[in-house]
Amino acid sequence: MDDTTNAGQIALYLVLGLALLFVIVGLVRSVRIVPQAAALIVERLGRYKKTLDAGLHLLIPFVDRVRAGVDLREQVVSFPPQPVITSDNLVVSIDTVIYFQVTEPRYAVYEIANYIQGIEQLTVTTLRNVVGSMDLEQTLTSRDQINGQLRGVLDEATGRWGVRVNRVELKSIDPPDSIKGSMEQQMRAERDRRAAILTAEGVKQSQILTAEGEKQAAILRAEGSAQATILTAEGEARAILQVFDAVHRGDADPKLLAYQYLQTLPKIAQSPSNKMWFLPSELSGALGQLAKGFGGGFVPEGGEPVREPGASPLGDELPPVALTDPAEALAEARRESAAATADATSAGTLSGVPFDPTVELGQRPGAPAVPQRAAQPPVPPNPPAPNPQAAPPEDAPQQ
Repeated sequence: MDDTTNAGQIALYLVLGLALLFVIVGLVRSVRIVPQAAALIVERLGRYKKTLDAGLHLLIPFVDRVRAGVDLREQVVSFPPQPVITSDNLVVSIDTVIYFQVTEPRYAVYEIANYIQGIEQLTVTTLRNVVGSMDLEQTLTSRDQINGQLRGVLDEATGRWGVRVNRVELKSIDPPDSIKGSMEQQMRAERDRRAAILTAEGVKQSQILTAEGEKQAAILRAEGSAQATILTAEGEARAILQVFDAVHRGDADPKLLAYQYLQTLPKIAQSPSNKMWFLPSELSGALGQLAKGFGGGFVPEGGEPVREPGASPLGDELPPVALTDPAEALAEARRESAAATADATSAGTLSGVPFDPTVELGQRPGAPAVPQRAAQPPVPPNPPAPNPQAAPPEDAPQQ
């Protein structure tokens, strides 16, 4: 009797344990938590029931079943390099990268078995069709065009799979090694040609600028030479007029003119081309006529003297002398010297070196001293200007 009771209790405990296990398993299978940016495909008795979004969901245990989970984030897939033949029969290796995103999880699960593999194979075939109609030069320089055509074809084909292709990028386009060497030589030759053109352009511009500079310099030198010649001629004319005016204003004595004439004759004989020179037989008559012409004693046929002795034949037409008065020039030089001394003294004071009259201004105190100079006799501030018309003193020697 006791054995039968114990067996019944054990069986009851087993049934209760199995029921509790069934309830726990049912609860676990009925509660689903879907993370963000993910989706679950639920089937009920083998048929599509619904798509679970992010959050907490309850399912019927042993009736509803999760078929697959789909990642809704944008994914990046890099395919291995694919050999593609161009229109000029060259084999290039192209490596592609595709950015895509699942927009319809139901179609991505039921319309194609493996949408990633399908995208890869579709990319390879489309790439061969697009690149096969281009030569190597177009393939290397038309990446944007190739990317656009690939994206259009892939987006149209993967739309029924619930997949959207966002971007297609060509990572690299590798031509054969022999073609690479030829391309490098071509590029080097092109760069050498551009360098030669730029060098020629630079030399041309340099020569043009140099010629233009020489032209302007020649023009400026010619203008300067012309102005210098004009100024020299004006100065000589002014000097001749002043000498002529001074001679006539001084009323030169005939003896002085004769003495100057005699001093000039030996200078004429000193020329190496002159082997001999002659004196006029009527030397006194010639000197007399010369003295009369310069001294004012010449009387024309009309009988009226042209001018009085000591009067200038130019009258007041000679402009005033533009030379600076010697007294004013000496005073200006003294003022400039005093200003320079004051500047040197202030510079030595501002530099921090104490003033020492036994050394030069601006030197360091430790430098050897310079002996003081002897005091110079004072110079009169403004000496009177000489008057050319004043009479010479009686004891002055005659020329």
